[in-house]
Amino acid sequence: MKKVVLVPDSFKGTMSSSTVCEIMEKKIKEHFPQCQVISIPVADGGEGSVDCFLAAVGGEKIEIEVKNPYFEDMKAFYGMIDHGKTAVIEMAACAGLPLVEDRKNPAKTTTYGVGQLILDAARRGVKKIIVGLGGSCTNDGGCGAAAAVGVKFINKNGDEFIPTGGTLQEIDRIDMSGKAEILRNIEIITMCDIDNPMYGPNGAAHVFAPQKGADREMVLHLDRGVKHLSEIIKKDLNKDLAEVPGTGAAGAMGAGMLAFFDSTLQMGIETVLDTVKFDSLIHDADMIFTGEGKIDGQSLRGKVVMGVAKRAYAAKVPVIVIAGGAELDIDEIYNFGVTSVFTINRLPEDFEKSRLKSIENLSFTMDNILRLIKK
Repeated sequence: MKKVVLVPDSFKGTMSSSTVCEIMEKKIKEHFPQCQVISIPVADGGEGSVDCFLAAVGGEKIEIEVKNPYFEDMKAFYGMIDHGKTAVIEMAACAGLPLVEDRKNPAKTTTYGVGQLILDAARRGVKKIIVGLGGSCTNDGGCGAAAAVGVKFINKNGDEFIPTGGTLQEIDRIDMSGKAEILRNIEIITMCDIDNPMYGPNGAAHVFAPQKGADREMVLHLDRGVKHLSEIIKKDLNKDLAEVPGTGAAGAMGAGMLAFFDSTLQMGIETVLDTVKFDSLIHDADMIFTGEGKIDGQSLRGKVVMGVAKRAYAAKVPVIVIAGGAELDIDEIYNFGVTSVFTINRLPEDFEKSRLKSIENLSFTMDNILRLIKK
């Protein structure tokens, strides 16, 4: 083999995508020392997304002071890639769940810092901004981020305020006239891998708020707030977003990105592959290795493996999938460009045992696949 492309997802709870790439590359170099190996670690938009993009295409990490989930000053960051033309922002950098520690309360947390990151990137002259959703501690529908770029939220008394999850119901009208002009001609893409609507049983509050610290009563309050926000957005911005898939992501930040930033919601893997110019990278590749912790029915719904396989199939490049485990109902995956699937666990063991051996198991599996290819 002369050229191999590695584009794995993380193996949840065991190995990051960067670690998977390192193990794969080490084994390839042992068997094919002259092989060109291109590594594209993939993140889903949450914590680690910026580092994955920087590892894949190079660039610079920018650090600035912004507001944390409780409007306190903190240092946060984003990535600049493509010679400064594109910024990559992960909302977890300033609105992530780990940042609140023992103060979990999605009724009071804000995405204000995310808007500050977006505005800073815009002022540096970027043409495109990629925003990764995931791992958030918020439920403010992106109102905080919008306020940071000049969108005004007015209550019934005519006073301007910055809504949080618990005060969305106090919004009487939205005034977009003060939105930063510098954002007008910037393309904004939001990485969003879930299809939840804004509110209701499958919406932002009911599905995600409990893990952010909400009890049953708070969930109902937050859900009413998001529903109210959707009605105000429809009334003042003429955008009916309530049932749009993905609008419930990250405390309805998906809706906020559509409503206030005119963003496009896109599957994370498609954003990654477009950004690294994947189609060009693989045109002369001999093999592509991809994978994730578990291959199952969900894997057929547009996650990393399927996104990679479809593009590889068009380019007629074989794809090997390596996974921690595989369900029985995955035969359809071979119709979309996957050549073969290998699982790394060598013995029947509980996950709590096998996860501790993930690195050596992946190395062992990779070694054996490459021995077969070499023959």
